[in-house]
Amino acid sequence: MTSSNANNNAIAQQPMTGTLCGIARKAAPYAKMETLDLISVSVELGLDGDHRGKLKKRKVTVMAREDWQAACADIDRPDLDWTVRRANLLVSDFSLPRHVGARFAIGDLVLEVSGETDPCKRMEEAAPGLENALRPEWRGGVTCRVITGAEIAIGAPVRLLNEQ
Repeated sequence: MTSSNANNNAIAQQPMTGTLCGIARKAAPYAKMETLDLISVSVELGLDGDHRGKLKKRKVTVMAREDWQAACADIDRPDLDWTVRRANLLVSDFSLPRHVGARFAIGDLVLEVSGETDPCKRMEEAAPGLENALRPEWRGGVTCRVITGAEIAIGAPVRLLNEQ
């Protein structure tokens, strides 16, 4: 193997990394989103104080900032805050896995993708065209089960654990 092939293989094996840049929760399905800098996440309840923790496969929703920005650009609304999407966690510089069973970590928190976070009519109420702008390539984010709970804070590293 040539040294350039060895270098390419080493680069290909390096984990993708990103950063946690937003945390939000809501006490009830239609409640206002509350943003936080730090939160505890458990296997049993998901994000502390978030209503979604009662759901078995949808304890935590995660969205990539770049996907949100692309959707907002599609409808010419770069001013929309990410909490309009009503996701729990916002990551940047990280391509969320787009298949069920994939695992990724945010700090010590381990999440497993249980599905796509389907855009709903509430997105259309927030901004005309937003629901459809979030549909391509899972732009609306992923729903996750908590595999290993942890306390997480803004700035925590995000990394892919497997592609399954």
